Amino acid sequence: MPADRYPLPQLAGAAFLTDGGLETTLVFHEGRELPAFAAFPLLAEAGGREALRRYFAPYLRLAAERGTGFVLDTVTWRANADWGAQLGYGAAELAAVNRAAVAFAAELRESFASDGMPVVINGVIGPRGDGYRAEDRMTAEAAEAYHRAQVNAFRAAGAEMVSAITMTYAEEAIGIVRAAEAAGLPVVVSFTVETDGRLPSGQSLRAAIEQVDRETGGAAAYHMINCAHPSHFVEALAEGGAWRDRIRGIRANASRKSHAELDAATELDAGDPVELGQLYRDLRQRLHGLAVLGGCCGTDHRHLRAICEACL
Repeated sequence: MPADRYPLPQLAGAAFLTDGGLETTLVFHEGRELPAFAAFPLLAEAGGREALRRYFAPYLRLAAERGTGFVLDTVTWRANADWGAQLGYGAAELAAVNRAAVAFAAELRESFASDGMPVVINGVIGPRGDGYRAEDRMTAEAAEAYHRAQVNAFRAAGAEMVSAITMTYAEEAIGIVRAAEAAGLPVVVSFTVETDGRLPSGQSLRAAIEQVDRETGGAAAYHMINCAHPSHFVEALAEGGAWRDRIRGIRANASRKSHAELDAATELDAGDPVELGQLYRDLRQRLHGLAVLGGCCGTDHRHLRAICEACL
């Protein structure tokens, strides 16, 4: 699937926003318990859906105010077989959850998108294992088989793209790209990195992006980086090459802390929104194709507003 076979509006050159740290906002700002750090169970009850609406509304309004597009994620980062089983969800229940998440995103788009504002519904696929560690790795073939059910649920529900978020090693990302290609859905790969700019697997960011593209025929629409502070990966971007042009989105953490430190934290480190915005501005000068701007752990709508002030 060539990257331009399924054109996405965020590749046309204009800026697109997305949201921030969904789970950290729900836990630390809303005071909600999220077993297994999973937000998708909130879809099952009215109060949970209302909390999700409150979360997404400021981001969608900011995009309308700024005249940007918006990549609207489903709340399904943990909605795969292994994490679902921990929460008592079987295969049929998970398929229903993933379809319901797409329907919920469509409702949000209908409620909050202004006239002419492009909003792309993005089916989010998280890692099979921990988003901070590369343990119990799968082959690309095993990853394709494992993630196929979630991809197919997104396709059946009408998602317009899927994204592999917080990938810790290349083979799992390759499998997801292949599953999306087979389903006929545009797909994005987003890697996370440690404080040294390398994936938790130890592979360099450049090598991971090049491996995914090499082994999938460049099928991913683009690549992203998420769940790391810009200071963790800015040096990794110093090395030139065509691989950098494949990075079209950033969803950075608010905190400069390592993954291990964040995992052990009992209080939220929201960092400095203004500084984060300035760091995004610097990244846009390095990555000329950077179009999708969002946040990850510890960020909220204040950080996205600061990013807009610095970059738009």
